Amino acid sequence: MSKMIYTIKPENHDISEIKQILEQHPEIQFVSFMGVDIGGNGTDEKIPIKLFINDMEDMLKHGIQTDGSSVELQGIAVLNDARVDILPDTDCTWFIDYNYEYYNDENGLPIGTLKIPSFIVHSGKRVCSRSILKNAVDNFKFKMDEVLKNNPFITQKYGFKYEDINEIILTSATELEMWVKTPEEIADFEELYTSQVLKEQYWKKTMGTVRTVLEKIMDQLELYDMKPEMAHKEVGGITNKIDAKGRITHVMEQLEIDWRFSDPMQVADNEIFIRELIEDQFRHHGLEVLFKAKPIEGVAGNGEHTHFGAAVKLKNGKRINLFTPVDMSKDYLSEIGYGALMGLLKNYEVINPIVTATNDAFNRLKPGFEAPVCIVTSLGGTKEAPSRNRSILVGVIRDISSPASLRFELRSPNPYSNTYLVIAASYQVMLDGIVKVIEAKMTTDDLEKEISKKYGEDAIYLEKDREYRSEEDVFEHYNEEERNKIYGKAPATVWENLKGFEFCKDKQEVLKTGDVFTEQLINSIKVSTTEKWKNELKGRIIHDNIALLKTFVKLHDEQDYATDLDVVNWEKILHLKKKLMKDSMTKKSIFTKIKTALSNGDYDFASDLQKQMNEKMTDIRNLYIEYKNNIF
Repeated sequence: MSKMIYTIKPENHDISEIKQILEQHPEIQFVSFMGVDIGGNGTDEKIPIKLFINDMEDMLKHGIQTDGSSVELQGIAVLNDARVDILPDTDCTWFIDYNYEYYNDENGLPIGTLKIPSFIVHSGKRVCSRSILKNAVDNFKFKMDEVLKNNPFITQKYGFKYEDINEIILTSATELEMWVKTPEEIADFEELYTSQVLKEQYWKKTMGTVRTVLEKIMDQLELYDMKPEMAHKEVGGITNKIDAKGRITHVMEQLEIDWRFSDPMQVADNEIFIRELIEDQFRHHGLEVLFKAKPIEGVAGNGEHTHFGAAVKLKNGKRINLFTPVDMSKDYLSEIGYGALMGLLKNYEVINPIVTATNDAFNRLKPGFEAPVCIVTSLGGTKEAPSRNRSILVGVIRDISSPASLRFELRSPNPYSNTYLVIAASYQVMLDGIVKVIEAKMTTDDLEKEISKKYGEDAIYLEKDREYRSEEDVFEHYNEEERNKIYGKAPATVWENLKGFEFCKDKQEVLKTGDVFTEQLINSIKVSTTEKWKNELKGRIIHDNIALLKTFVKLHDEQDYATDLDVVNWEKILHLKKKLMKDSMTKKSIFTKIKTALSNGDYDFASDLQKQMNEKMTDIRNLYIEYKNNIF
């Protein structure tokens, strides 16, 4: 392991130095340019290392060519204009991805692929997720520089002058949750649910293969300089089953891995690589990893809390958190901090279609599973003793003894959310809030009052008929009708969520500021998300539901200990099965109606039917469990 290298840093990207590194490491036999399309997919192609070395100068300058069939760029790389170029990014860290099942004959080391994060270019323009994030970061820094230059009262509060600033720094971080299981094994739902309610697994000791792989992954993250901070069991899962010889025969556990914050581009690049590394390591040890937002209906899903910070670095090396107030005991946040938080909340309707872009994501975002569905924040109880409210959308991570660590935590993303676009959109809307509240000359007292406003009260920046702050558990303190009124009704399907772009044109303009999200890019996101929603609903979800319903068979015999409850429950199950999947000459099932509506382009009707389908599938699952448990 000591003979292998794991990264090539930006300061080592001189062509002669790269050639020298590659010649010293013959185990690195391939190069892959990782462009990230609008769908968040990283490309992976194998270019022989000899070809790369021979043509390195040209490849690094002009990239490689492919066509739009290789990537998700709907509405951009069209059939008659499909050429796209994948252009290497020479200003970021490059990774070496090792194949531990294939070894180099010359030195016995695993074969490596040099993975170079790249931009996707069409008609001379960068049109990928990485380029959107880069533009968002540049836009935020440029506009923030103007804010600090034109409003000296901000810098004076912190005891420095605008001329003392060396750079503006943005920091982000993600936390990755996952289920790990034995392939083709299915745990009993009631056992999983009971274990979750009792919190039998949360932060417990990992054992056996899971422990071994988890420790290997943490070691590897250290080798890649990703600075792992913590790995632990999450709330989901059950105790491993062991045979008579002490071997683990069935694994079903939920885990979380965290690593240190970095700049936004590096965070998003790291996440793609880390996800693949985790999958490879567990697969190598015979275990399957599930990053889906809701792998198992009815028990805990996988979140990916995403953190945001902003600071200035002075010429003397001092670093000042722009979200932190001068006096932590007097204020929750600075003016800039309040503005950023309010920008996230006010404009969330146009971030949500990016964060929650799949059917799977909506399966997770339901009340009762510590998943946020309301556009609301908590400032954290008292200023002196901050608390953590886990029922809200955006958390303020605040420690009075560590002012430099103050940041925001967006709790809605999942492991398959497009982190590049989530971070880009979030910084865009945070910037809107910052600029507006600074222009309005609002003090921290004004801002605390505004973010704490009640429904119907006038506001300078936020909307009148909304509330934005709660220190209560929003699921226990309010009923659904009250939540919908004061926080807005949350979308329940991908299609309802996408309509946020249309219903909130003014908020869509916030994304476009600085040409970060252009009309073309937003349209590509909408088309791509709609196509995935339609195809998955028609080709996978309905298919899987049919397969599940066919397993719900009659178990009782009226002549043999059957009770009236068994008969009634079975009749209810039969009624739901027919309504969901059984057609007649005169009446169509919900499944058929959904397929017809999607084929006809009637997405509003298909979305309404999807909600009906989801509700009835939940009902029939619960009914069958009750029915089955009453049978001898």
